[in-house]
Amino acid sequence: MSVTDEMVCFSLYSAARATTQAYRTLLAPWGLTYPQYLVLAILWHEGEQTIGSLGDAMQLDSGTLSPLVRRLEQADLVTRSRSVTDERVVTVQLTERGEALRSELATVALDVARLSGIRDDAHRRRLISELQELTALLQNARS
Repeated sequence: MSVTDEMVCFSLYSAARATTQAYRTLLAPWGLTYPQYLVLAILWHEGEQTIGSLGDAMQLDSGTLSPLVRRLEQADLVTRSRSVTDERVVTVQLTERGEALRSELATVALDVARLSGIRDDAHRRRLISELQELTALLQNARS
């Protein structure tokens, strides 16, 4: 056995890269990146968001997220607007085109789950729970 077979970090790294590649392939016809898809998915499920709340959900700082959202805006998938009560707050919402894309991309996450060998909803929930627990433990360890 090699070191890559013995360390959890290598398996997590490989799984993350493989997941990103699967999404990249499936999203290519729409010209979307995986992070852009994640922003759209949050907006589809949660509705209008501030840059701050999107950053929290994606665990990205505004310096990384803003250019990503700007590209979505240039593609006419989202709009950004400043709050009238606090101009430091930027709100992101779907355009008609961005909302319409929801039905076109409805099967993407299911396709990746199928490609991943996730057998059913219980398996999916177990995997998500384990990954969320791992994330929380590692985030708490650095605090």
